[in-house]
Amino acid sequence: MKINWKTPVISLAIPLGVGGLATLLSGGMDTYGQFNQPPLSPPGWVFPLVWTILYLLMGYASYRVLVSDAPPAAIRRALLFYGIQLALNFLWPLVFFGLQQYFVAFILLLVLWVFIYLTMYSFGKIDDTAQNLLIPYLLWVTFAGYLNLGVALLN
Repeated sequence: MKINWKTPVISLAIPLGVGGLATLLSGGMDTYGQFNQPPLSPPGWVFPLVWTILYLLMGYASYRVLVSDAPPAAIRRALLFYGIQLALNFLWPLVFFGLQQYFVAFILLLVLWVFIYLTMYSFGKIDDTAQNLLIPYLLWVTFAGYLNLGVALLN
């Protein structure tokens, strides 16, 4: 039995690539230590570790949806929401770190949160595991919203 590795590898590479490119273009965590930060702010090294795990979970969830036996229209809709949230995810560090527009970034994060939820909902109609794989992502973005708002208010 021959295993087709192309689809799962691409599914994992897409969110990792999006995150990596956003970090590269925004300057990433270079300015993180310079902010006045709210309580519970983790050290800078936590973010790349957590985001790598979250991107891998996203990629695997999208793979499960892509190869499911669900109707093609449901798969397209779920992957559309996934693509939109991934685009918003890409924009956030550009706005926050690159442009230093902390309140705008917070609004963007709220919109991202909504699209993560819509992605989870649409994934859940296709594959429960795919939906559950996105729970840590939604929780982390909720925490990121707290951190973002704290930075916006303190700086």
